[in-house]
Amino acid sequence: MLDAIPLPFDLPAVQGKKLTVDFDGGNQSSDGGVLLLRQAEKKIGVCRRVGAAMPDRRDPTRIEHTMEELVAARAFAIACGHEDAIDLDLLRDDPGFKLALGRCPESGAPLASQSTVTRMENAPSRIEAARVTAALVDQFAANVTPGAQAILDIDDSFYVAHGGQQLAFWNAHHDERGFAPMHIYHVASGAPVVTILRTAKTPKGTEAATVMKHVTKRLRQTTAWTNATIIWRGDSHYGRPEAMDWCEANCCGFVFAFAGNSILDALVAEAAEHLAFWHALSEAPKTRGYTEVEYQAKSWSRPRRVVARIEVSLQPDGKNGLRQETDIRYVVTSLTGRPEHIYEVVYCQRGEAENLIKLHKTQLVSSRTSCHSATANQIRLVLATAAFWLMREVRRAIPAGHGMARAEFATIRERLLKIAARVVELKARIRVHLPTSCPERALFRDVALNLQPAGS
Repeated sequence: MLDAIPLPFDLPAVQGKKLTVDFDGGNQSSDGGVLLLRQAEKKIGVCRRVGAAMPDRRDPTRIEHTMEELVAARAFAIACGHEDAIDLDLLRDDPGFKLALGRCPESGAPLASQSTVTRMENAPSRIEAARVTAALVDQFAANVTPGAQAILDIDDSFYVAHGGQQLAFWNAHHDERGFAPMHIYHVASGAPVVTILRTAKTPKGTEAATVMKHVTKRLRQTTAWTNATIIWRGDSHYGRPEAMDWCEANCCGFVFAFAGNSILDALVAEAAEHLAFWHALSEAPKTRGYTEVEYQAKSWSRPRRVVARIEVSLQPDGKNGLRQETDIRYVVTSLTGRPEHIYEVVYCQRGEAENLIKLHKTQLVSSRTSCHSATANQIRLVLATAAFWLMREVRRAIPAGHGMARAEFATIRERLLKIAARVVELKARIRVHLPTSCPERALFRDVALNLQPAGS
């Protein structure tokens, strides 16, 4: 630790009492909640799994920081709001982080520096980065048990490029260069399956089918997922003929949005006119109806079921009046069930995937893909996903019914991780003193105990 301690200084008095500030409070950390992340890691082992998949070409006799420790340090830092690798230079002697990574807070050696962590991010080749990414799928398969049907949401999000980076591509919609990483989440658990860096353009059918194929085959290699019925759900640019053909040939279901066209509009015209008639007779501001048709686009290999959601409502006509308008949305699916159930219950719930992407992208700052190398940026996505697993596990440990049981990661970080902690290392014991005034002290204790691995 640094021995140069600043001199005390005074601030304006309070209630006539002199106010003096010094730095003699002892060995303290502003991230006392990192110990909860340590407990979460011991329980689910995501950093251990990713670290084992990382290549390590270093001389074994000269290694001071194992690959697992480097991955954990980066994931813990991201979860605590330190999203840049350079932040680790400031955390090398942080007693909380040293404890979380298995080192004594005072007598233990400093943690890895930014340069060591950056070398770790840039070490894998493209094939090795793919293996590290596949470890995320293994992590998901090992920790999530499928139900009768397992719905996987597939979507992408725009990440701005920060310079001349590999795979960066101009996106006209966002009017700048960037990436569009592909995110896949399990609907029932909200767990991340995998995040894949890709260029910022609409995926081709072969690309979407390839990702679905590799993820599905990887999952089915595990015992729990061997006979699981996997259903892929996504926006219209994932409902490509190649993707649907692959799903049908490999016992996977699907439900994708479909852009629609004049032929489909004609097929559902009678149902739309019927709904418009009844809406005109009612006083409801809008009326919804559902129907289905068998339809085969020119690029499709076979006819498929298309569900239509028809909504009739009153809209301003621009002349201080209202006019009746009809809005039709389509989804193409291999699933059975009533059209209303398929659209409202199965398809529309995919909006939750956007919330999960927001947690990943903005609250764990996975959008900080600022390395020149595409493989290094892919590793950064893997590290952010590891941090997602840790934060999700901390949230799962919050007792059901508590106000924070469904909180966003930023709230959990603010309330449970960013807590001051004074750490005292004795000869045979390490004691962590949290503030007596901590608002969430009871919850912190409950979460820490709930995260204890079985049998510990």
